[in-house]
Amino acid sequence: MKGGISVLQSTPKTQRTSVNTSIDSQLIKDAKALGINISRAAEAGIAKAIAAEKTRRWQEENREAIESSNEYVRKNGLPLAKHRPF
Repeated sequence: MKGGISVLQSTPKTQRTSVNTSIDSQLIKDAKALGINISRAAEAGIAKAIAAEKTRRWQEENREAIESSNEYVRKNGLPLAKHRPF
């Protein structure tokens, strides 16, 4: 959070689109009772899901390179490890 404003919060320049969706009615009741902005909460959840999926895809696309790097470290140790102060 920067200055008390969430980074996920939309800026005035963001174009917004209305969508229809189905959400568990008890979740809606609870959110309203707690004063939660449902649209902003949905945006935050979608943003989190997008970030998680992008991470998963990147890891899958780079799996071979990651495994190769890990195997190198298992066999040879960390490069420049002798220069580490800890």
